[in-house]
Amino acid sequence: MLAEFLGTFVLLLLGIGSVAVAVVGLPGSGRQVVEFGPANWLIISWGWGLAVVFGVYVAGGVSGAHLNPAVTLAFAVRGDFPWRKILPYWLAQVLGAFVGAALVYACYHWAIDASNAKAGIPRDESLGTYSIFATFPAEYFGDSWWGPLLDQIVGTGILLLLICAIIDTRNTSPMANLHPYIIGLVVVAIGLTFGTNAGYAINPARDFGPRLFTFFEGWGSIALPGSFGWFSGYWWIPIVGPLIGGVLGAVVYDLLISPALKARMGASEEGPATEEPS
Repeated sequence: MLAEFLGTFVLLLLGIGSVAVAVVGLPGSGRQVVEFGPANWLIISWGWGLAVVFGVYVAGGVSGAHLNPAVTLAFAVRGDFPWRKILPYWLAQVLGAFVGAALVYACYHWAIDASNAKAGIPRDESLGTYSIFATFPAEYFGDSWWGPLLDQIVGTGILLLLICAIIDTRNTSPMANLHPYIIGLVVVAIGLTFGTNAGYAINPARDFGPRLFTFFEGWGSIALPGSFGWFSGYWWIPIVGPLIGGVLGAVVYDLLISPALKARMGASEEGPATEEPS
């Protein structure tokens, strides 16, 4: 639990930190004179990808570095993780995300307040500064829940499908302890291909921990229940969508790829996270 806490803390510290740089750090510091644009999105996409890399390196040798409730659930469904450990892992992940968000806020609250003051809006009406911490759907979805939910299912399904492929030593898995880098590149790819739909949470802890923090810090209903302008009651979508998508991604890999690999090997192998019998 401590490893999952610290790994998720590092993930959120660096990931949210990259969003803070793009949203309020560069504009507020005088280092950017143009509006938020593609270059800022590249900062965010690569920031989250590298955050995954180093979060996995922190916790991988102790807990397997799930850092994501969707990963934990998917591994349990495929028989690579004990069901009794799911809730402790989830708790550690959410707490790590909450504390990571709090530390980013401690470092950037001056920039956040300056941004809100310049825009002339109170914190509980500032979707822009809230977006540093948690996600929201694009305006073209309107108040539809299905579009953002589908986006989260697809994004997390891609994540788990590729994680299963990357860690499968029977397949063309990377060697020399490069798994964290490749998984980080998967997150970069998802950010560059599906990120603008709903902020590519693809991780219930990554969204809910910071969302809870922003609720306590004054963003009010934008955080919980997740309502602003064109969307309402959004908070559950970045939780339910990733949990569904993660299981689907793992199941697709195990149905379409694993049987061929097992047949080629001539014998089944235990999954990489299977608990050893006592």
